[in-house]
Amino acid sequence: MAELKGLNYMRQRLADKRIRVRIRYMYYEMKNRVVDAESVMPSNFRWLGGTLGWCAKGVDSLANRLVFDEFRDDNFGLNEIFQMNNADIFFDSATLSALISSCSFVYISEDEDGYPKLQVIDGGNATGILDPTTGLLTEGYAVLERDTLEQPIKEAYFTPGQTAFYENGKLTQTVPNDAPYPLLVPIIFKPDAVRPFGHSRISRACIKITQCALRTLKRSEVSAEFYSFPQKYVLGLSNDAEFNNKAATISTFLNFSKDEEGDKPVVGQFTQQSMEPYIAQVRMLASLFAAETDLTVDDLGFVSDNPSSSEAIKASHENLRLNAEGAQRSFGSGFLNTGYLAACVRDKKAYKRNQLYETKPIWAPTFKPDSSALSSIGDGVIKINQAIPGYVGNRNMKELTGIATNEEE
Repeated sequence: MAELKGLNYMRQRLADKRIRVRIRYMYYEMKNRVVDAESVMPSNFRWLGGTLGWCAKGVDSLANRLVFDEFRDDNFGLNEIFQMNNADIFFDSATLSALISSCSFVYISEDEDGYPKLQVIDGGNATGILDPTTGLLTEGYAVLERDTLEQPIKEAYFTPGQTAFYENGKLTQTVPNDAPYPLLVPIIFKPDAVRPFGHSRISRACIKITQCALRTLKRSEVSAEFYSFPQKYVLGLSNDAEFNNKAATISTFLNFSKDEEGDKPVVGQFTQQSMEPYIAQVRMLASLFAAETDLTVDDLGFVSDNPSSSEAIKASHENLRLNAEGAQRSFGSGFLNTGYLAACVRDKKAYKRNQLYETKPIWAPTFKPDSSALSSIGDGVIKINQAIPGYVGNRNMKELTGIATNEEE
């Protein structure tokens, strides 16, 4: 076992990462501030805010397609543990938080009856030292409660065999357990050798493009004032004439009489401001954002004239499907690790990680087939089974269609 870093190190590690996570959540919740170009935007209009839900759309479009089904060959009763912990909300909460902050954590504890209790903690309130071989932590730290100033009130420090609880910086309780790893499990999105805790779905490119789009929308709102009320001018007005600019509204008429020499002023209007350049720029930025997040421009509000079929939608989201399948692999490993440690807590026995080698996490299809796709699948299955009898069975059909048999129901 590697040497522990200690509680103070873990606190500093979380403080360094928390800022980045909070920025991602601000963009997801559409609370981010628009960064203006000061030389362009008039000071009178800088108070105008702006919101854009592209980052939330990029996260939700992937999160809504990640539907966890079950653990197959469940020799340790992991499905029961998750069902007893409100599985419908648990899996969605863990995956959504991981997509936003690149990594979420599951805190495992015992209820009053000694049964494992699972709680999702976002990446801005937990951290740890990762074992790259197993995907588990060698030690972990989490903030369980903060005050109104975002200062930690209740903290937990996780080590193999025990969890220490702190309140206002003082140790209050140490709870032993039989698990061979800390009871804090990471759920990671797109990990790699350089960044083992993964990458956020809200990338730096998404943030930059969103800022550009917000500035464009803000400029269009300022220009709309000139678009709605075109500026007019008067040439040759006598110095002695009285003229009230406030009277020149849409519903009033201006009377200009000739002077003593029979001359009259010339009234004109400046060229009306056009909104088309702003629309074109937002559409261009939408195309860039769609390419970054594996979406289409239709997903971001620029609907095409001809509605797409189910197969066309699936084909246009091919990269999104591949991204979802990659997320399923990494998230499935994290949920399997969670169930493994929860089983150790439930049975009060230190199982080995390799004892769960037969258990496989199963997900629902990323794209649910419509009636025409079901018909095509059926024809294909008939031909395959004619060539190789029994090759495709109930289990394969459920993975293809997401439809359970009557026996499973």
